[in-house]
Amino acid sequence: MLRQWSVQASGEPEPEPAGEELWEQEMERLCSSQEPVRVLPYAMVDKRFIRQLREPEGVKTSCWQQWRRRQQTAGRRLGEAARRLARGCGLWEGALYEIGGLFGTGIQSYFTFLRFLLLLNLLTLLLTTSFVLLPLTWLRPPDRGPALNFTLQCPGGHQPQTGVPKFNNLLWNVLTGRAFNNTYLFYGAYRAGPESSSIYSIRLAYLLSPLACLLLCFCGILRRMVKGLPQKMFLGQDYRSPLSAKVFSSWDFCIQGQEAATIKKHEISNEFKVELEEGRHLLTVQHQTRAQRACHLLTYLRVNILIGLLVVGAISAIFWATKYSQDNKEESLFLLLQYLPPGVIALVNFLGPLLFVFLVQLENYPPNTEVNLTLIWCVVLKLASLGMFSFSLGQTLLCFGRNKTSCESYGYNACDYQCWENSVGEELYKLSIFNFLLTVAFTFLVSLPRRLLVERFSGRFWAWLDREEFLLPKNVLDIVEGQTVTWMGLFYCPLLPLLNSIFVFLTFYIKKYTLLRNSRASPRPFRASSSIFFFQLVLILGLLLAAVPLGYVVSSIRSSWDCGLFANYSAPWQVVPELVALRLPPPSQRILHYLGSHAFSFPLLILLSLVLTVCVSQSQASARAIRGLRKQLVWQVQEKWHLVDDLSRLMSEPGSGDSLGPESPHSRGSRPRSFCPGFPCPGSPGPRAPRPEPSLEDPAGLRGVRVPARSCRFPSGSEL
Repeated sequence: MLRQWSVQASGEPEPEPAGEELWEQEMERLCSSQEPVRVLPYAMVDKRFIRQLREPEGVKTSCWQQWRRRQQTAGRRLGEAARRLARGCGLWEGALYEIGGLFGTGIQSYFTFLRFLLLLNLLTLLLTTSFVLLPLTWLRPPDRGPALNFTLQCPGGHQPQTGVPKFNNLLWNVLTGRAFNNTYLFYGAYRAGPESSSIYSIRLAYLLSPLACLLLCFCGILRRMVKGLPQKMFLGQDYRSPLSAKVFSSWDFCIQGQEAATIKKHEISNEFKVELEEGRHLLTVQHQTRAQRACHLLTYLRVNILIGLLVVGAISAIFWATKYSQDNKEESLFLLLQYLPPGVIALVNFLGPLLFVFLVQLENYPPNTEVNLTLIWCVVLKLASLGMFSFSLGQTLLCFGRNKTSCESYGYNACDYQCWENSVGEELYKLSIFNFLLTVAFTFLVSLPRRLLVERFSGRFWAWLDREEFLLPKNVLDIVEGQTVTWMGLFYCPLLPLLNSIFVFLTFYIKKYTLLRNSRASPRPFRASSSIFFFQLVLILGLLLAAVPLGYVVSSIRSSWDCGLFANYSAPWQVVPELVALRLPPPSQRILHYLGSHAFSFPLLILLSLVLTVCVSQSQASARAIRGLRKQLVWQVQEKWHLVDDLSRLMSEPGSGDSLGPESPHSRGSRPRSFCPGFPCPGSPGPRAPRPEPSLEDPAGLRGVRVPARSCRFPSGSEL
């Protein structure tokens, strides 16, 4: 059959056996493959030829095959239409395209990151609503019973707080969260009956919903993080994408409008700036001597020690501010003390990066080193400030390292906090509100007046002041801080993702206005792949920072006695053994007990070791394959250059300008001329045949000459 398609006339010279065998193997593979013809990387002429091979004339396909093919075609077209519709109706697609064209893909990745955070918050809210709020509304929780009679020996006759707002100002109560104490916004409003009286366990759903949300967020971030890995991690540090490919293939010839053309020009310009900046930095690093590297290392150590001392002082200030705010609730300055911890955190996060930049600039670092060093310490400062804030709250509310009568009896400071979960939720609520208000205030009270003054006045001072620089790392750290606070409050304030979703939605438009109107782009361009990887890395660190305290509280900390779902439990996790004993049969209970015992840890460790060994071996094999393919690609390009040299030499010989004569009627007419699917063509392997002597019909002696090449494909422009 293949011979009939390949050879139609007798008398054609037989190709070499090796090349013909490879040709037949490739044809058999294409005929037996179920891959659609339209997705094959061949030209239209080649696709028609493959379709004729699969459906020769005179052979009828069955009705089942025809119906199945029509269904596959209809499903594929429907999927493509759905994807086009999703892209067209996607959130902020037009704005993201405009930002990417005007300011580069690095700035665009920040706004794409905002959209990703909005989707994470909506997913978290959907899970909480589906598994907690709707069942709780349907089951109608019991009314709050009488308050427990605390018999505490509190110093000075002090009684526990009743949770009634001390100040009646509605706006202030909304800002501090006291207006929502008895709503589903906070933990204390959730109530349920005994576990044996209901089929659906609200307590288990409330306990597992935050853990499931954190797990889903972790998987989504990890997937996006791997997808955004820089190419150099796979291709090697010495890999450089050819600039010629960007020069000749960057323009989109479907563009017709003047505005779209302008945006595309800016986008191409930004890509070239990124490439040239990376090349300049690479050359600078390569030309450093050992003495210069040693001097830079000592300078790094000195600057890092100074910045480390500043970070220690900053987190100490946050600790004492939180402690003072919680210990002085009865003073007349209580209104100001409510926002003392968020204010100190904001002040530290504002002044810290400025001091870091000042210290780094004193040493005359290169721009890349300056940005990277400042960025690392800003991340440390942000996460350390939130960690210290959590620890100081734990020390005040849960008596970490403190000896009190209420702490010894109830496991928490019951003299000052009747429902400590609500108190933690209020603090995180205030921190989230304060971060958003600070963003709005800085945009319209600092950036906007600065831009108006710079445009209104002229002079050396105003030229030096200029517009605010849109610092990509600083803006990313701000929204990561807000998202980390939201994750920390999933247990204490279950509807905090709804609030954060509104904040992220409004932040997109505020930052877009700031970027387009009030700011100037950073002089250092950012590549999208490295930016996305950095965003996800910081976000996953924030997720771990939120998950560790939550896991400790759920498993080890005593719940409040007078509020919430777990009032009668020594720890929230105790509801799981109770439900296992009530709902599962004895065999299932034994299995779960074995899975949670130390005896299961040894086989689990062995299994994880085997899986890790397989993954490491596979990654090493893939790395070796990548290196081999890279060498093979270089070798194939060199062979194509030799092909070009051979053709140039043959065409430059005397008589090469004459006609080569008509094409032989016995050529492979059934094979398309462009059909070169990446395998050796018949006749190409093996040594070159001797060139015949020139004749009258063939003065150049080219007829029958076979040029040695492993592939029929002509080298593309980027390869040349």
